[in-house]
Amino acid sequence: MAMYSINDLDNRLQPSPLMPVMFVGHGNPMHAIQDNAYTQTWHRVGEQLPQAQAIVVVSAHWLTPGQTHITDAPKNPIIYDFGGFPDELYRVQYESTGDPDIARLLAKQLVEYEAELDKQWGLDHGTWSVLKHLAPEPEVPILQVSIDYSMPLPQLYDLYSRLRAMRRRGVIFIGSGNIVHALGRAKWDGGGAWDWATQFDADTAVALRDREIGKLVNPYGTWSEARIAVPTDDHYRPMIAALSLLEDGEDISFFNSSIDMGSISMRSFISA
Repeated sequence: MAMYSINDLDNRLQPSPLMPVMFVGHGNPMHAIQDNAYTQTWHRVGEQLPQAQAIVVVSAHWLTPGQTHITDAPKNPIIYDFGGFPDELYRVQYESTGDPDIARLLAKQLVEYEAELDKQWGLDHGTWSVLKHLAPEPEVPILQVSIDYSMPLPQLYDLYSRLRAMRRRGVIFIGSGNIVHALGRAKWDGGGAWDWATQFDADTAVALRDREIGKLVNPYGTWSEARIAVPTDDHYRPMIAALSLLEDGEDISFFNSSIDMGSISMRSFISA
C-alpha cells in the first residue's frame, strides 16, 4: 500500500465539532421505497444531523475476508445486491459522489492494517437503502469501509477505533446491519417476535448503554441466545464498528427499537 503524507491532505477536511456516529438496523431492502415507521424515523434523524464534510458507512454487505477496503471512486455506483424483489427496487437511484482524498485520509488512519483503496465497489443496499431516507439529497461525499470478515471481533473493534479522530474532522460514521439477523427464522406472514430475539436484543441494548465492550465483542460466550439470534455475525459487525467509534463516556440514544418479521432487530442508536 502506498504511504501518504497527512500534510498533503490536511486542507481537505477541516477541524469540526464532534460529529455523530450511529448504528442503523437496516432490515429488508424494501424499506428503501417504503413509507413506514422505520423510514419515517430515519427521515427525522437525518433532518437533525449537523452539516458534515463526509459520510462514511460500514455496511454488512461489503465483506472482504483478510483485508479492509475503502471506496475511492469520484462517483458512487449503486449495487443492487439482492434478488427476488419487485422491479421498482431495482430502479432506485441514489446519486452521490465519493472523494479519493478522503479515502486516502481514512487509509492513513488504518495504515497498520494495510487498508486498500477500491474503485470497483459502489454503495450496496446496506448503505443506499438507509441513506435514501437519512440523506435523500447528499451534499457531501459518501464513502464505504469494508468489513474484514475473518478478523475476530475484538480486533475489529480496535481497527475501526483508529478512525475515531475523523469525527472531529467533519465525518459522520454509520454502521449498517442488524443486531439480531436470523433470516432463516423470519416470519414472512407476520406475527410477533421470537422470545430469543427479544431477549438478545434487550440484553445487547443494556450492554450498549453500559458500554460493556467485553460482552459485546464476545456475544457467543456471553448470551445463550446469540447462536440463534446471530447465526452469522456479518450484520452484527457494523454495530461493533459504530461502538468502537464512540468516545469514552459518550452516551447513546436508541431509535427503531423493535423486532421486524419476528427475527430482525431494527434497533439503532446514535451518539448523544
